[in-house]
Amino acid sequence: MTTQPAHRVLAQSFNTVAAQYAAARPGYPAELFDAVEEITGRPFAGATVLDVGAGTGIATALIRARGANVTAVEPGAGMAAQLRAGQPGVPLVRGDGDALPFASGVADYVTYAQAWHWTDPAASVPEAVRVLRPGGALALWWNVPDMSADWVREQEDRLARVVPQYHENGLTGTAQDILRSLGPRLGTRSANRVLPWTRTVPMDTHLAMLGSRSYFAVLAPDAARRILDEERRELLALFPDGRVAEPYKVDLTVAIKA
Repeated sequence: MTTQPAHRVLAQSFNTVAAQYAAARPGYPAELFDAVEEITGRPFAGATVLDVGAGTGIATALIRARGANVTAVEPGAGMAAQLRAGQPGVPLVRGDGDALPFASGVADYVTYAQAWHWTDPAASVPEAVRVLRPGGALALWWNVPDMSADWVREQEDRLARVVPQYHENGLTGTAQDILRSLGPRLGTRSANRVLPWTRTVPMDTHLAMLGSRSYFAVLAPDAARRILDEERRELLALFPDGRVAEPYKVDLTVAIKA
């Protein structure tokens, strides 16, 4: 987690692939939201939620379906436009987690789906705690490719070799460490869960999902196409029917405000 220029370029790259991101990225299993409610003892139904780094609104829609009153918070113009087009009824605020444009004590939940690692935790964690009501919760989660599957591990190894700005997915260990260290000062207690799940999608969707990752989005189109064409050849040997079973682990960390 850094504010270096290269990090900012990667964070902003999603705006160029927003439609692809919305179409190809996985959602989240119901067990994730069940786990958040179990940890916090607070249902999403009727809760006020700030979904920060909402992107195209994949998690926003799922949280809203649980009966929550959700405001999406998204800094990127392209991602925000995609969210607005897909979910015109959702309140949308342009902003980021390091300086939330909300009064103190207004939210039951602050959520980050696949987004917290783009913040500066020294700013974003105190900001989340500030806007939460007592008993409210900061919930961070990532869909992480399940590296216990041989083909997933081999794919990630290939990408690490050929994509210059490749980086690993998920930061739950880092999140846990940061929240534990800040907890005594901010008055929070934290917990975590790891939730396995799988989705099966057409090969084109899987490849589009890969192409929507930040380190692909900053590549020249021809370079990205060559790498993805090679991935198609590799995967067709494993999935000759053209449907890819993607195994994930959802890494979840929750911090509850006293």
